[in-house]
Amino acid sequence: MKTPPTCAPALFAPGRRHWLGGALGAAALTIAWPMVSNAQATAGGLITRRIPSSGEALPVVGLGSWITFNVGNDARARDACAEVVRAFFEAGGRLIDSSPMYGSSQPTIGHALAKLQQPATLFSAEKVWVGDAARGAAQMEASRGFWGVPRFDLMQVHNLLAWEAHLPRLFDMKARGRLRYVGISTSEGRRHAELERIMRTQPIDFVQLSYNLLDREAEQRLLPLAQERGIAVLVNRPFREGALLDQLARHPLPGWAKNLGCEHWAQVALKFVVSHPGVTCAIPATSQVAHLRQNMAAARGPLPDAALRARMARDVAAL
Repeated sequence: MKTPPTCAPALFAPGRRHWLGGALGAAALTIAWPMVSNAQATAGGLITRRIPSSGEALPVVGLGSWITFNVGNDARARDACAEVVRAFFEAGGRLIDSSPMYGSSQPTIGHALAKLQQPATLFSAEKVWVGDAARGAAQMEASRGFWGVPRFDLMQVHNLLAWEAHLPRLFDMKARGRLRYVGISTSEGRRHAELERIMRTQPIDFVQLSYNLLDREAEQRLLPLAQERGIAVLVNRPFREGALLDQLARHPLPGWAKNLGCEHWAQVALKFVVSHPGVTCAIPATSQVAHLRQNMAAARGPLPDAALRARMARDVAAL
């Protein structure tokens, strides 16, 4: 039997070796921990959070495209990616995030959206990534062409590159209705001091940053500041590009995971991220439909409260 294609080259496909099966039941303790009810509005059964600057609701789990959608011109891989995107919308997803930095991810997304006849519920999140700000407009227009959308919902300055020059153009585009939201992004916990300064001084709608069960620096200042300033937060690297799940896969799910409705470590990791009240949407990337469905399941059912979140972080740190 032929192995079905994934939408990422095998060299880069993130592993998810956490199919732990029935062995979990014997190893896990079943303890009733307190949880947060689904107090947020729901869309198609998914937990949502509101964008502070507009009140628009977004499902708390979106779809990233770093590495996984960089498949070049491989027709089978592009079609496999399209199936991931199809499953994403079927599960109620909305926000897809990409960047010119992500190789062929943009045309791969465009291919998927065209096959799906441009889903009306799409929330398109892109980035401008060029040091010469004079080239920013052309880059954003090229990105729009790759996606095949009339305009982007969100445009972010990628990794703070030339942000002083890019932001005025983005604010002007928003004022003229050429995009709906303006944001800025960083990754891997870098340049938090500069990011904080931008959040305090610029009228941005979104900030994108790294946050997960092990990388929690954003809890100290950035996430509280986003709540204070009314800035929506997108979270990248919720799985540390798969390394976190590979680490957790060696251990059985704790009993509290079942109380959260989690069947896989990926759902545990995502529920921890999106249960922080300052987080609007996590954007895990995946090349597998099965993993996409697992990820989207994290946007359903109960979320942990503060006490359980602290227990989750302690337990994972001790593994």
